Amino acid sequence: MEKVNITELKQFIYDASRATYASGDESIKKVQPDGSTTITFEKDNYLFHDNYFGGEPYGGREVVFLNGKAIWMMVYYGLVHIKNGNKDVYGFLMEAMRHTSPEMPYRGPLIFENENWKYENILSGGAERFSGSEKIFRDGTLVYEASYTGGLVDQ
Repeated sequence: MEKVNITELKQFIYDASRATYASGDESIKKVQPDGSTTITFEKDNYLFHDNYFGGEPYGGREVVFLNGKAIWMMVYYGLVHIKNGNKDVYGFLMEAMRHTSPEMPYRGPLIFENENWKYENILSGGAERFSGSEKIFRDGTLVYEASYTGGLVDQ
């Protein structure tokens, strides 16, 4: 079995994130018979597969395959704390996720602010094994939070 190139993997996760959920393109979302939503992205020998349930709250997983074999995954769970604000919160989340970097492609950047919105991401670990949480504040009030964890699989 070939060893996973971490730099290449992180660049692919970065590219996949920006091309999928963070893009805001609703046409790439496929509703499954079980009620979940799936988004995929392919580049070279890599395949990104994001599958989630929800709504409020929501939960899901992202898996990266290399040559048809799962090599990395992340699971996540989150929720919005305000009523009738989901569209605004998730719009800002997508914007924050577009400001991440190939060095840290999991969810969004450490901090991102735009007008009265603030996104914070607390991450520990690296691509091999990591965990983190993200929060969104509007006018200083917590309106969204999520947790995530993941890393290499089947090595």
